Amino acid sequence: MAIQGLYNELMDALFSRLERAQAALLMLDYDGTLAPFQIDPLQARPYPGIAEAIDAIMQTSGTRLVIISGRRAAEVKTLLGTRVHPEVWGSHGWERLRPDGALSLERAPPEALNAMMEAVHVAERAQQLGARLERKPNSIALHWRGLPQQRVPQVRAAVEGGWTELCRSAPLAMLEFEGGLELRVKGRTKANAVLTMLDECGPDTPAAFLGDDLTDEDAFVAMRDRGLAILVRPELRPTQAQVWLRPPEELMEFLRDWREIRQAFRSGAAS
Repeated sequence: MAIQGLYNELMDALFSRLERAQAALLMLDYDGTLAPFQIDPLQARPYPGIAEAIDAIMQTSGTRLVIISGRRAAEVKTLLGTRVHPEVWGSHGWERLRPDGALSLERAPPEALNAMMEAVHVAERAQQLGARLERKPNSIALHWRGLPQQRVPQVRAAVEGGWTELCRSAPLAMLEFEGGLELRVKGRTKANAVLTMLDECGPDTPAAFLGDDLTDEDAFVAMRDRGLAILVRPELRPTQAQVWLRPPEELMEFLRDWREIRQAFRSGAAS
């Protein structure tokens, strides 16, 4: 279970490493972590001050900052609104968008993509009930956020059986997130992106991953013994994360402390 608050032994240990390290790695989920959820996901802008805080970290603190999201990578880049473009892993690790704009997309096997097309047809009844279907590279997400609560069981029932059958016949997995269900091609998760970044930065680099949703849990597990896994959400829930922060105040305080510690190190190293 995550520990509440900024100032505890785990957080202090991370900040202590930040004070001495030549480089640092900060990985952040987007929806629910940096931005509050919205019924229309294209309106999900960051909490006030977040874009400026991220810009400051990237420009002055010697930190490699990476966004790891279930969204399309280009969508995250647009919504985030920073002056400096971070690296973005999108679609749960299937896309990698470099700061220079180079995009790589790992292709799913044909049998998985064919099953995904069938899953879209299965979801037609749920859409008639008011749910919204979001198509992403190698996944589709059914959103019921904003619908009357009494309609949610009907929406879920409209897809759950058919999608479960498709998962038996193709390399797909059905996962729940806050406000919907997602059908995703197996083979890549946020954990893959986290582990790739940790390996690229090296074992001595202090690192943290901040996320909020059930889809972040595999990334929290991947952080164990490699860095700090931080749950960011208004209420605590069962989690593999080690620390819990409430947005936006505690999140902003964490980002500010990260920047100030890294700036102090760089100023001392330069003198």
